Amino acid sequence: MNFPVDRSLSVGSLRLPTPLVVASGLWPFDGAFWSEEALRGVGAICSKGLTWHARPGNGGIRLWETPAGLLNSIGLQNPGVKVFVTEIAPSLPRCRPLVANVAVEKLDDLERSLDLLLSMEMPPEAVELNVSCPNVSCGGMAWGVDPSGVLQVLRVARGVWEGPLWLKLTPQAPRWASVVEAAERGGADALVVANTWLGMAIDVHRRRPVFERTFAGLSGPAVFPLALRLLWETAGMTGLPLVGCGGVSGGADALSMILAGASAVEIGTVLTGDFGAPARICSEMEALVVEAGEKSVSALVGGARENRKERL
Repeated sequence: MNFPVDRSLSVGSLRLPTPLVVASGLWPFDGAFWSEEALRGVGAICSKGLTWHARPGNGGIRLWETPAGLLNSIGLQNPGVKVFVTEIAPSLPRCRPLVANVAVEKLDDLERSLDLLLSMEMPPEAVELNVSCPNVSCGGMAWGVDPSGVLQVLRVARGVWEGPLWLKLTPQAPRWASVVEAAERGGADALVVANTWLGMAIDVHRRRPVFERTFAGLSGPAVFPLALRLLWETAGMTGLPLVGCGGVSGGADALSMILAGASAVEIGTVLTGDFGAPARICSEMEALVVEAGEKSVSALVGGARENRKERL
């Protein structure tokens, strides 16, 4: 199919047909959703967060809508890496690059998980290390809030995985610049900025917090300005490719992240109401690229940063 502009972008060595990456946990493990028709507008798919052992997830309420977003406390429910590799992945068509989201719990489990992913007949095109999940007691964002934790995780991962390695960061990190610097030193190929923001909800009828873990991850349009600001700051700190993530719901949002310095953009919460959102967002973004007089999306990566320099 011919498009008015070249949609493709690269995150390091990984070439994507469009800039839109389905964020972890949103795309069903159902072959019908992995067909060419179903994936219009999609550049790559992140798997559900995978752990070495199967996880049942958190108890109680897991999702709670807010006026401009969604609170979730899923708790990394997944069948485990072994089931994914032997039963799920072989049944899925591979029309788009697969990015395996691996949630870090214990370091030895991380090593085993990456070894098993490498044993696949068609290994994932990239791994996204999740050091930012706020909804688990073991591991999760505990690895991502501290630079030393980031270095430990990357040291183990780099000892096994030689392909593209993305690191999904947590906005809860108190020393953000130090975490970014640690990711560079540890050998990350790209940074995903960022995972959900911590929030909470109270059930006024029961007079208690909604979630069993009290706090939950906030996503959706409410966090988009926060994610964009953090992406902008990160682009000024590092030369690593960046993947913007947080609250993108339209073409202008996606292009804003690209203009701020992102090489790709993850979309998540918008898919809960519309699995056709990637095609719509791509079309809206293309119209804006044409309006800008450019022939490719890649021509606008970091464009707002260059324009700002010209005004100073």
